[in-house]
Amino acid sequence: MAILNDFRLRLGANEYLPIVVGGMGVDISTSALALAACRLGGIGHISDAMTPFVSDREFKTHFTKTKSGRYKFNRDNIDKTQIKFNLEELYKATVRVVSAAVNQKTGNGGLFINVMEKLTMGAAADTLGVRLKAAMDAGIDGITLSAGLHTGTLKLIKDHPRFRDVKIGIIVSSVRALKIFLRGAAKVDRNPDYVIVEGPLAGGHLGFGEDWADYDLKTIVPEVIDFVRSENLDIAVIPAGGIFTGTEAVEYLQMGCSAVQVATRFTVTEECGLPADVKQEYFTAVESDIVVNSLSATGYLMRMLKSSPAIGSNVKPQCEPLGYTLSSQGTCLYLDAWAATPVDETGKKLPVKDKICICYHFGQHNVWTCGHTVYRLKDTTNRLPDGTYQMLTAEHVFNDYLFSQNNEITLPAPVVLPSKVAQ
Repeated sequence: MAILNDFRLRLGANEYLPIVVGGMGVDISTSALALAACRLGGIGHISDAMTPFVSDREFKTHFTKTKSGRYKFNRDNIDKTQIKFNLEELYKATVRVVSAAVNQKTGNGGLFINVMEKLTMGAAADTLGVRLKAAMDAGIDGITLSAGLHTGTLKLIKDHPRFRDVKIGIIVSSVRALKIFLRGAAKVDRNPDYVIVEGPLAGGHLGFGEDWADYDLKTIVPEVIDFVRSENLDIAVIPAGGIFTGTEAVEYLQMGCSAVQVATRFTVTEECGLPADVKQEYFTAVESDIVVNSLSATGYLMRMLKSSPAIGSNVKPQCEPLGYTLSSQGTCLYLDAWAATPVDETGKKLPVKDKICICYHFGQHNVWTCGHTVYRLKDTTNRLPDGTYQMLTAEHVFNDYLFSQNNEITLPAPVVLPSKVAQ
């Protein structure tokens, strides 16, 4: 019986184990998690979501405070057209975050970054271009373009000296989306090295509409493979979304995929950036706890646990310090929802039901996004005497994918808790 370790992912001259750990933001896929995958021979992603904020938290810089002070005068104004990111500061923050990870890289794997087009930041093209160039300057091995069609993204970096050196891929949910991206890629004569085909069971933002449940990854992936082959394209196809065991992963590689992207099982590892109490929420979740809603200010549907603290919050828009989803016109769907929400008899804003301020709540780990298989996490570890679940290591999960047979999951060695000393 074939196991995942029997296969290899080849991107140009580079060869990797066929496991890609997804880039979950904000700072959920930490550099520690990405570096663990890299050390083990696979590909690990960091996320470029809110890198100034992440830099401040990790390295005690002051990008967010500086921006907040710059626009303090506008805090009570619903018009946010004046709020812009300082591009030099954005560049420095991105280089700080990426270079810190690159400088710790060991092993034969790849260190990639997930870059979201939907982070428009008040000037979509300018800020996206800076983030991409900074990541390349900092030495990132690969860039995965996500949360959008990225029709003009490659033009932003076509003159960069690493444009044909760095590995580039895009996340799509259909052949149609891939074709649209390839038309833009043809204009700069630079096809992607890989395409991540994300199905409807993925975590976080989804590339589907309200009919997401009508789609199936095992239907979409063969369509993408057939298209890539019919066009004689040297593009690795990597499925994502709901692949819970190495045995399931092997099924995709046997149909012609080059690797799998996985994330949910890594959310409960020691290296993941989620707080320990949130990881326990993931362990204890049952299938009925999972919802797909339209609360994201990006306009995309999003899968999360329905107990996420962000739901029903009434936090004041955080555009002055944050503002990552502001359009070039200074608009945001949360701004609209917050402005339309009435106050109670004391003047306090009532809960905002239609949207959430994802800039603030993602930064505080209040949006518990998850893949559909999150309810299965409790079956991947041991329950401890105090009722909590044993945390895993990235290496354990990685190797379990590699060597899984018959959809079996190997539990970690039980931890021995210190006995209480008699008083």
